[in-house]
Amino acid sequence: MNLINKLPILGIFLFSYVIGFAQEPEVLVFSKTKGFWHKSIPAGIEAIEEMGEEYGFKVSETDEAKEFSPENLKKYKLVIFLNTTGNVLNNKQQQAFEEYIEGGGNFFGIHSAADTEYDWPWYGNLVGAYFNGHPPVAEAEIIVEKPDHLTVSHLSGVWTRRDEWYNYKNISPHLEMLLRLDESTYEGGENGENHPIAWYQELPGGGKAIYTGGGHTIESYIEPRFREHLLRCIQFATAEHID
Repeated sequence: MNLINKLPILGIFLFSYVIGFAQEPEVLVFSKTKGFWHKSIPAGIEAIEEMGEEYGFKVSETDEAKEFSPENLKKYKLVIFLNTTGNVLNNKQQQAFEEYIEGGGNFFGIHSAADTEYDWPWYGNLVGAYFNGHPPVAEAEIIVEKPDHLTVSHLSGVWTRRDEWYNYKNISPHLEMLLRLDESTYEGGENGENHPIAWYQELPGGGKAIYTGGGHTIESYIEPRFREHLLRCIQFATAEHID
């Protein structure tokens, strides 16, 4: 076959390569609850879907644990636990998720993702801390600990906002703190001067785990700076460029 005859085949190969290279990343938003159900879950799903449409990533959402199979999870660049509560995965599904993360997958926990799977120590290490109660919804000041980090670089040194502020237990010593609550600015904080409210970890498998404690209220998901924070967490975890 001469070069001219090879050109159509070469063109098809290059076109397929470019399409594959440019494929949008896909994220899974998981919102199953076995306890308290947050009224803000639909607003959170809608916000993430709108981000995906605008910024070029696909979004699948489910509250069905059966989606946690090795075959299904390998489709996703990131798994987001959006206000999950309680024991949401069985042993087989837990094993599939462990394999996904240990194979380089990424995790993003929002708010009550820390109120999930207390009997699964591996998950506790992944999320970084467990929920340990909260005072009523209140306005508080948040200190930006890593102002140059992608996920919080859009914020000023002190961010004032209203939400439900978790206290945490079993806080991992390996966390990279992004945001810290100033307990002197609201009532009911129990973690002292070093009260993390958003953090991340680089995982041994090559992926990332990131968590933010905001997102209890419906209003959070239409709040511009919080939405931007969520978007940047997603883009950081999927290694996508922010324009």
